[in-house]
Amino acid sequence: MPHTNIAAALTDLLLTPGLDLDEAADRHFAPDYRQRTDGDWADRQDFLAHIAHLRTIVATGSVQVHDELVDGNRYADRHTVAVTKADGSAVRMEVYLFGEFAPDGRFRRIEETTLLLDGAEGDRNLGSAR
Repeated sequence: MPHTNIAAALTDLLLTPGLDLDEAADRHFAPDYRQRTDGDWADRQDFLAHIAHLRTIVATGSVQVHDELVDGNRYADRHTVAVTKADGSAVRMEVYLFGEFAPDGRFRRIEETTLLLDGAEGDRNLGSAR
């Protein structure tokens, strides 16, 4: 079965207006999904609350994958997310990500570290804001 990837997942979650959040999440994340961002763990419910919050503040954006590696059920990448928020301000973050796939090819676990490249100091926690 083919694996998902972070560009497809983030595009569906954040950058496809009108796509139902649960449908987007079900495409890319297993029911037992967990995520650690900058040291803080979130279960699937907490992760979806984070994405629901981001959907209220992100107007447009893009994902650029710089490096990506799949080895069996392991996934790693380095990507940049650039967004324009509803208030017109811009944020750009670089993300270093390590993940694990469930047998069906969806993400089961992601651990990531974010680096704010452009944006206000208050945007530094955008990767885990709820």
